[in-house]
Amino acid sequence: MAADSVLRRPSRRRPETPVYSLYGEDGRSPALDGLHLESIADRSRLHNWEIRPHRHGALVQLLLIERGRVTVRMDEEERVLRAPALVWVPALAVHGFRFAPETEGLVITLDQSRLRALLDHLPELLDSLAEPRLVALDRGATVTRALFAVGHGLREDYAGAGAWRAPALDHAVALLATQAARLGASEGAPHGSGNGNSHALTCGDGRALQHLARYREQVERHYRRQPPVAALAEPLGITPTQLNRLCRRHLQCSALAVLHQRVLLEAKRELGYTNLMVRQIADGLGFADPAYFTRFFLRHTGRSPSAWRERGAGS
Repeated sequence: MAADSVLRRPSRRRPETPVYSLYGEDGRSPALDGLHLESIADRSRLHNWEIRPHRHGALVQLLLIERGRVTVRMDEEERVLRAPALVWVPALAVHGFRFAPETEGLVITLDQSRLRALLDHLPELLDSLAEPRLVALDRGATVTRALFAVGHGLREDYAGAGAWRAPALDHAVALLATQAARLGASEGAPHGSGNGNSHALTCGDGRALQHLARYREQVERHYRRQPPVAALAEPLGITPTQLNRLCRRHLQCSALAVLHQRVLLEAKRELGYTNLMVRQIADGLGFADPAYFTRFFLRHTGRSPSAWRERGAGS
């Protein structure tokens, strides 16, 4: 979604969903490192108001839609949102947009490392933001007006050069991300350890959620090799048994299931958005035997990879 001067598409050796990354521009202020902001019209008007499915390797995005309508494609789901609305796009989620002409709003693109630096003291919140958010807002609600007011203030600071600009930008971004997590949870966002968990955290809970956040980072780095859970637990300084206990308590599944869910998500993305053969996808996801990959996919989805692709990712 960000402008050509900010987003770069790497060369592709095989057909796959485009992956974009954010990089610094000559002359940019250090306050803007890892942050880009533009209006929805800036980019989408150039492409007939449609942004084709793509994903960001290490970027998150927040869309604040003030007027108009958008059809959002997020991995396997498609949903129509009328303004006012909020869309949160976590890193690696395949997403695309079809905006009604003259839709108005903002697109905030943030490097995941900057988001983590802002919210590292809140691991449960960060974990919650690993899930997409598609939220219809109430135009008359105080929280909606406040949300867009913060967005407008962020846009002014982004374009300006006022005193204490960097902390003002960080404060606005952290507030918007927090509101995205809160609103998404109240709308019944996809499940995750940060959603629907309203009990007060003890010190032990906070430490546990830090372990889980780091475990998900390990999974994200290594899921294509499908290492043993013990190898993923070792950098955390806990045993596989302890990790399984934490996952079952906070994620309602085993540590191995977390890894399998990530592998399955990537398999769906590659089946739905690339022309790779099933055996290529299996090999790229650590399956030595394509037949085992087919059984794995069938067990989790009820369909073979080929049947799932033929029916379409959204069916």
